[in-house]
Amino acid sequence: QVQLVESGGGLVQPGGSLRLTCLASGSISSIYAMGWYRQPPGKRRELVARIGSGGTTNYADSVKGRFTISSDNAKNTEYLQMNNLKPKDTAVYYCNAIIRPVDTLYSYDAWGQGTQVTVSS
Repeated sequence: QVQLVESGGGLVQPGGSLRLTCLASGSISSIYAMGWYRQPPGKRRELVARIGSGGTTNYADSVKGRFTISSDNAKNTEYLQMNNLKPKDTAVYYCNAIIRPVDTLYSYDAWGQGTQVTVSS
């Protein structure tokens, strides 16, 4: 069984920074990509950033230049550095990974439980 666990959310003032961490654990053979999604109050879940196993990244336009996604493949961990946070960044942030479990030939989307980020003065 595979688990994704996020940490690092919290309350921050506008202009502040937070770093989210996601650790993937369990019977993992390969991780093909990892990403961060968010769901603002009353809205649909949306992509924030993704990183491929080779390091290729892509970002939502709303966070370009402010957020940076990175990963440590040896530790099955990804990070989201969020700078110059704005109230519109308030959301539950979810970790996502495309994982191939050990002794299988298929891959699937795994999700964390979410961590709350609130940007408010």
